[in-house]
Amino acid sequence: MAGVLLTLIACGHSNNQAIRQSSNDTVTDDYGRTVVVPANPKRVVSLSPAVTEIIYALGAEDLLVGRTDFCTYPPEAEQIPSIGGISNLNIEKILSLNPDLVISGSMVGKKMTDQMDAMGTPMVCVIEKPKFEALYDNIAAIGKLINRTSAADSLNELLRNRIDNLSTYQPINVSTAYYVVGFGAGGNFTAGGNTFINDIIRMAGGRNIAEDVEGWSYSLEALVKADPDYIIVRREDSAAFCGMKPYNRLSAVRNGHVIGIVSGTLDLQVPRNIDAILYLRQRMNQ
Repeated sequence: MAGVLLTLIACGHSNNQAIRQSSNDTVTDDYGRTVVVPANPKRVVSLSPAVTEIIYALGAEDLLVGRTDFCTYPPEAEQIPSIGGISNLNIEKILSLNPDLVISGSMVGKKMTDQMDAMGTPMVCVIEKPKFEALYDNIAAIGKLINRTSAADSLNELLRNRIDNLSTYQPINVSTAYYVVGFGAGGNFTAGGNTFINDIIRMAGGRNIAEDVEGWSYSLEALVKADPDYIIVRREDSAAFCGMKPYNRLSAVRNGHVIGIVSGTLDLQVPRNIDAILYLRQRMNQ
C-alpha cells in the first residue's frame, strides 16, 4: 500500500514543493511547546514508527537520516541508520547525525524533547490521538514540518476518498471483538473506547467489548465474561495467546475466530489503518 500511495502522490506533485521564503517557522507541538524549526529541513531524525511511515507516504524519505529500531515500515526504512530504542534515547547518537529537525511521537516524553531543544536541535512531538480522524491532522502537521504540505493534502484526499467508499457499509450482524495489547502474567491490556483503535473496530463493523473503558487496562474477569465473538491480536502473538490458559477457553479461540493482524496496521495511527479496517471487516463477516 505504501508504494501505491507514494506513486500516486509523486505523479501529481513532483514539482510543486516550493521552498518557503522564510528561513525558520514557529510551531506549537502536541505538548504545547513553541518550537522554532527550519522552514525547509534537509536532515530529519524520526523517533516514531508512525512518523517514519508517514514521511515515506509523503515521498520525503530522502530527508531521513535517522530512525529508531522500531521504525521498520516500509521495509526499506531499515536501511536508514538507527539511533536505537525509544525509551532509552541516545542523545549523543542523535546529535552525531547532525539533524536540523527531530520529530518524535507518543513514546517520547516532554523532558526528553526539552533536553534536545537545550542542545540546539529543534524537536517537535506529533502524538497519536484518540480519534481516527486525527490521522489526517497528523499527516498535515508532519507535511508542514518537512515542507511537504501539498503531498500531505494529496495523501489526505486519497485516504478520505477510501474512507468515503467504505462509509455505506452496514454489517448484517455486529460482532463483538477484543483487541489484545498485552496478556499473561503482566496483566491484560486492550484499547478502550477513547482510542483510535476503537474507532477502527467500529468502522470495520464490530463492537469493541472494552468501548466503555478509558485507557488500556482490562480485567481478565471482564474478558472471560464478555466472551467476544472475535479476538484481534498481532500475528506474532497469536499462537502464544491461543495456547495459554484461560484464553484458550474463549469461544473465539475455540471457534477459530482469532484474527492475526500485521503489526503497525492497527496499533499505529498511520495510513495503513484503512487496510486494517478492510481486513477486519472481511474477517469478521465471513
